[in-house]
Amino acid sequence: MMGKLTVLGLRGVLVALLGGSLFTQLVMVPLLNADMNDLRPEMAYLRVPFLTIVVLGIVAAQVVLVCVWRLVSMVRRGTVFSPTAFRYVDVVIGAVVAAALLVFALAVLLAPGEPVPPGMVLLICGGAVAILGVALVVLVLRMLLAQAIARDVEATRMRAELDEVI
Repeated sequence: MMGKLTVLGLRGVLVALLGGSLFTQLVMVPLLNADMNDLRPEMAYLRVPFLTIVVLGIVAAQVVLVCVWRLVSMVRRGTVFSPTAFRYVDVVIGAVVAAALLVFALAVLLAPGEPVPPGMVLLICGGAVAILGVALVVLVLRMLLAQAIARDVEATRMRAELDEVI
């Protein structure tokens, strides 16, 4: 079982991250939008797609934070080894894949033209691959959860059989 201090610390981090993401959405994105008023006319087409990618990326992160909160709650209650946990893990995987696609979309958006060097676009693509790697790690953890649930069910069945014998 997770200790109370660990749960409290993790929840504090999750609240701070969620608060920071809300601040970014409500304050920083509008400021970024205002700063983009100074874009050169030939770059003005980047404004809406760029801001959309930023906002959707923040939403993807918020979805992950909420799902992790729910999973921590399940761990604390001792109910994480249930099929309900898969729903949250699957949503986390989907949100992380969506974030990777958004980062790749950003690279595609910035690729044509002179303002962004090709090396920077390549680094952004590398970031997209790294984010996909996180999704794969979570997928492996999902498989481990499935194995743990199967073993828990088997152990419960064997205990029941043993109780019948005794």
